[in-house]
Amino acid sequence: MTVQSLRQGADPSVRPVSGSDMDRVVQARRWPRAVPWIAGSALLAVLLALFWTYAPRQGSQTISSDRLTISTVHNGTFEDFIPLRARVTPLLTVYLDAIEGGRVEKILVEDGAMLAKGQPIVELSNAELQLSTLARQTEVEQQINNMRSQELALSQTRLTNERAILEAGLALQKTRLQFNREAPLANRGFVTGRQFADTTAQLRYEQDRLAALRRGQANDERLQSSQLAQQRASMGSMQSGLAIARDNLDALKLRAPVPGQLSGFNLQVGESLSRGQRIGQVDSPGRNKLMAGIDEFYLGRVQLGQKASVDWNGRSFAAKVTKIYPQVQNGQFQVDFQFTAAEPSDIQRGQTLQAKLVLGDPAPARIIPNGAFYNETGGAFVFVVSPDGTSAVKRSVRLGRRNDAAIEVLDGLDAGERVVTSPYTGFADKDRLDLSIAKD
Repeated sequence: MTVQSLRQGADPSVRPVSGSDMDRVVQARRWPRAVPWIAGSALLAVLLALFWTYAPRQGSQTISSDRLTISTVHNGTFEDFIPLRARVTPLLTVYLDAIEGGRVEKILVEDGAMLAKGQPIVELSNAELQLSTLARQTEVEQQINNMRSQELALSQTRLTNERAILEAGLALQKTRLQFNREAPLANRGFVTGRQFADTTAQLRYEQDRLAALRRGQANDERLQSSQLAQQRASMGSMQSGLAIARDNLDALKLRAPVPGQLSGFNLQVGESLSRGQRIGQVDSPGRNKLMAGIDEFYLGRVQLGQKASVDWNGRSFAAKVTKIYPQVQNGQFQVDFQFTAAEPSDIQRGQTLQAKLVLGDPAPARIIPNGAFYNETGGAFVFVVSPDGTSAVKRSVRLGRRNDAAIEVLDGLDAGERVVTSPYTGFADKDRLDLSIAKD
């Protein structure tokens, strides 16, 4: 069966029903081809404009204002001082060293004891030193005895020479008297010419002998005086050497060189000490000084005699600079302070006190609060915040004195301007900061 056979009973004049007569062709509306290109170009231009406006520029950085400390420049009074942490140390410290090595035989005091000058502290033994000192003492005493014997011999020689001169003088005097008696008698013929000639010759001999003895005595006296001076000097040197040897032997008993409190003394009986070994120290009793480290920036401004104040238990104590150590270590130099009046009675050695070193009198100045920015810039520049608070621009400035609270402004900033005083870590090399407000 086919479809045609099914329709055989139908009227051939009637056409089949179709929906084609109900359809209508609709013409589609199309945009001009240039419109998408124009729209794309406009969108790209908007995106570029937004990027140019909000994208970070070279030399700038966007940072949240909540991360920064912003301070205002103002006119006020600048107090020129340095805050310090000073350590309490003894005013005078004398170190105890073993002059000679030896074995600890007896400990006479304990660590922390108050000592008087010359008080024995510890006794040592050194057999070798004792034997060598005794041998040296014996040798020196023998040398001294020999020199004294020589001195006695020289004295005896001097006496012998003086006796010879006296005898020669007496013989000359006798001969001259004999000559004076025989001369008038020889002229009258009562004395033979031979006898008178002998008397005359004897007179000349006695004169020459006395002159020779006197010359010999002068030479001997000069040589003997020089020899005696040398011997006495040698004797003094030997006696000094003997005294040193005895002092070294006596140094085996260590004594306190000054009065004070013994500290750092931790010896045990039987312990062996080497020569020069440190065994402790004696600190001045009841008197202290303060030591403080100061930034090397102030090295040229700290002078001897400058005033300082020390705060303790709600009271202020006056002090002054007594010594400056110019050696710089780890960016600091050391300074000693002494109390100018009574010092606090309840301070302990080794503790730290809050001190203030005055560098100058208070004076009117333009100032900004001190901040960590100074450590990174050295005071050469700051970031100045714009009036609307949306940006900060780097500006070169000239800063002067500073303390722990404020920095003196010499040039580059006006009163009322705001600057960033927090650390510049991460943007110190930038020229501009774009400040943003953090959203909750």
